[in-house]
Amino acid sequence: QVQLVGSGGGLVQTGASLRLSCAASGRILDSHSMAWFRQAAGEERNFVSAITWVGGTEWYADSVKGRFTISRDRAQNMLYLQMNNLKPDDTAVYYCAVGWIPGSKETRFYDYWGQGIQVTVAT
Repeated sequence: QVQLVGSGGGLVQTGASLRLSCAASGRILDSHSMAWFRQAAGEERNFVSAITWVGGTEWYADSVKGRFTISRDRAQNMLYLQMNNLKPDDTAVYYCAVGWIPGSKETRFYDYWGQGIQVTVAT
């Protein structure tokens, strides 16, 4: 079992930065892959970024490439998402997740989810 607790959201202006954090507890395995998804109001949950727990290979959605950076701290069991140059289209509830398929963009391959973090980007 893995428990995930996300934090760091808020209301910001266009062009601002935010860093989301996700504290993981329980049995994090070397074979796990960590990811961030987001869900805007009335829409499906979509992939944002992923990283392998060991090795740190990264994947990004085209919409955030060059603006967002995913990272993890294995010693602290933490996952991060640094979000720069935020745009109103980035407004969503963000979720951290743990799964088995490296870089998967499908929610069905993630077994554990954080509680969701609201990010609102004002114009």
